[in-house]
Amino acid sequence: MSSASLPFTSPWLLAPMEGVTDPVYRGLVLGLHTPENLGGAFTEFLRISQRPAKVDEVTRHLGTDSSPIPVGLQLMGSDRVRMAESARSAVHAGAALVDINFGCPAKGALKGSAGSSMLKDPDSVQAMVEAIATAVADESGGRVPVTAKMRAGYNDANSVAALAKAVEQGGAKLLTVHCRTRAEGYCQEVDWTRLQTAAQAVSIPVCANGGIEQHGDLERARIETGCAYAMIGRAALGNPWIFSGESVSTGRCARFLIDYWEAIAASPKGTQRGAHGKIKQLLRIWTAGELIPDGAARSTWLRENDPATQLRRLYGLLA
Repeated sequence: MSSASLPFTSPWLLAPMEGVTDPVYRGLVLGLHTPENLGGAFTEFLRISQRPAKVDEVTRHLGTDSSPIPVGLQLMGSDRVRMAESARSAVHAGAALVDINFGCPAKGALKGSAGSSMLKDPDSVQAMVEAIATAVADESGGRVPVTAKMRAGYNDANSVAALAKAVEQGGAKLLTVHCRTRAEGYCQEVDWTRLQTAAQAVSIPVCANGGIEQHGDLERARIETGCAYAMIGRAALGNPWIFSGESVSTGRCARFLIDYWEAIAASPKGTQRGAHGKIKQLLRIWTAGELIPDGAARSTWLRENDPATQLRRLYGLLA
């Protein structure tokens, strides 16, 4: 198995999020932070089904950002041979690490026996990790580590320790545990004792995920669970500065959203309407800089269907 050390520059990590942490959004967030504030990030998962991913496909997924903050490629699939070959491509594409998705609860993932579906069988989890860790070690000479991200269980969290041990025994160098089970989806309630159970079950570092809503929760999660790292997903969409805890102005928030809008619209398949939809996705949960007060003002922003009007509204906040 690979003896590679983890490349992270701080204990705080940006989660992989489907449809969100593409190169555009990820690059903007990385640009807000120093390596001391944000230690690493992950791509949205690259789904491996009928064929392995080739190097050029992985390269597009990683993007061309030159930030010193390391970016790992996340893979999701159920076929060990295709996943292992895709991991080799990730090494050649320059991924800082290769992460395996054992957490996605979506119906498509479950139907394909991927994502959190694999949590029903710790032996399958271990075999998948081992196949990828072996492939990456052979390809990189031990330079690129393999990590895994999972939910606390499938229907319940009774097997969280066994699953954590399976990941470790397979050769992963880090395990991220989302504290909700597959069955719990994205419910409001969180149980960090499950993270503590996972951390106590293995000798590799464990990363806490789930229920981290503000900057102060990052260190609190580590203290309360014994995890070495903490990862933020949804809360980083509402406040991209959450990793540093910086208090930002309304104008800086507007500038971030405008930059995001314009980068999406300028992308090869981008449109103004598509950019508008992405911005609305963020505005629904935006918390930074008092950009939008709750209540009628937020509803006005979310009901706006004209991209030009919405963009003018953002530009009007720059002063």
